[in-house]
Amino acid sequence: MSPTPPSPPTPPSPPTPPTPPSSLRVPRPLRPGDVVGVTAPSAGVAPAMAARLRAAVEVVAARGYDVRLGECLLTDGDPVVSAPREARAAELMGMLLDPAVAAIVPPWGGELGIDLLPLLDWDALASAEPTWVVGYSDLTTLMLPLTTRLGWATLHGHNLMDTPYTVPDGLVGWLDVLEHDPADGPLTQTSPGRTRREGWDDYRGDPGVAVMTLDATTDWVTPSEGPLPGPFAGRLVGGCLETVAHLAGTPYGDVRGWAREHAPEGTVVLVEAAEHAALDVARALHGLRLAGWFEHANGVLVGRTPAPDSPAFTQADAVADALAGLRTPAGRDLPVVRDVDYGHTQPFASWVAGAWAEVDPAARVVSQTW
Repeated sequence: MSPTPPSPPTPPSPPTPPTPPSSLRVPRPLRPGDVVGVTAPSAGVAPAMAARLRAAVEVVAARGYDVRLGECLLTDGDPVVSAPREARAAELMGMLLDPAVAAIVPPWGGELGIDLLPLLDWDALASAEPTWVVGYSDLTTLMLPLTTRLGWATLHGHNLMDTPYTVPDGLVGWLDVLEHDPADGPLTQTSPGRTRREGWDDYRGDPGVAVMTLDATTDWVTPSEGPLPGPFAGRLVGGCLETVAHLAGTPYGDVRGWAREHAPEGTVVLVEAAEHAALDVARALHGLRLAGWFEHANGVLVGRTPAPDSPAFTQADAVADALAGLRTPAGRDLPVVRDVDYGHTQPFASWVAGAWAEVDPAARVVSQTW
C-alpha cells in the first residue's frame, strides 16, 4: 500500500499592511493621579441632574484620577448654556493649556457650542501639547476643529454622564481608551448587536443607574438594505450632523483640506443625526458633499439614530439620496454603512478622530490605531 502523500503546506496569511504614517498629534495615555477636567462648554447641569454628575465623578475618581470641576458646570434651572460664552471659552482654554490636565470630559453636549469657536486662541493651542477631549453630540462642534485645525486626536462616543454604565461586551469605555498605550497595538471593538429601543434612563429617579437596557437587536446595514460592503480603512473624521454641518466651508470644518494634507491614504467619515427629520438629514449630507467631505473617503459610517422619518422619506432614504454615486479615490463605489454604534442611542463605541480605522462591516468590527 502506497504511503499517503503529505498534505501541501498551508500558505502563510498575507501580512497585515502597516498603519500609514500620520501627522496626528496624540495626547499621552492617562495614568492614575492625572487630572481630569470637567467643564460644560455647551449645556450645563441643572440641579435635578446633579446627583448623576456626582455618581459619574465618583467612578472617575475611583479609577485613581483627580477630578477638577469647573465653574461653568452647575446651573440654576435648565438654561441652554452653562455660562456666558466668554466664561465658557476662558475655562475651556484654561484646561486645554494647563499641562496638569490630561483629559477634559464635559457632562454632555447641548446646542450652542459653536459660539465658542471664534473665542478660542487657536494659535496658543497649536503651540500647546494636545489634551484628550471626550464627547459627542454638540461637543463634536469643538472636537472637529481640534482635529482638522490642530491635528489632535479626540475621542467621540461618550460623555461624563455615561460613565457609570457598565460597558457592553465587545465595546470599550472612554477611560480604557484614554489609558491605552498606542505601543500596545490597535484597539478593536465589536458591536454587541443590541440597542435600546427608545428613550433614556431616569437620572433623576435613579442617578446611579449602571446597566444599559439593551432590549432590541440591531445590525449594521446599507442604506438600500443590500449586501454589506467588504472591509475598508481610513482615518476617522466627523461628528453630529446637526452641529458639524454648519462648519462645512469654514476654517473650523475643512475636512477636504485636512484629508488632502494629513490623510492621503483616505478617510472614514463618521456622522450621526440626533433629532433632525430625514429631509433635514439629507440636506445636511448634501451640504457636506458639496463641501468636499467625501472626496477622500474610503467609506462612510452613519450612526443609529432616534430621529424621525419625513413623510414618504426615511432616514435610510436620506443617506442614499445624499451619497448616491460617490466613488472612493481608488474609483470604487463608496461603501456606506448605517446603524453603527455611534450617536444618540445606546450603546456607544469609542471612536478616536484621526485614528487609522480598519472596518469589517459584516463582522461589525472596527480596529483603530493611533
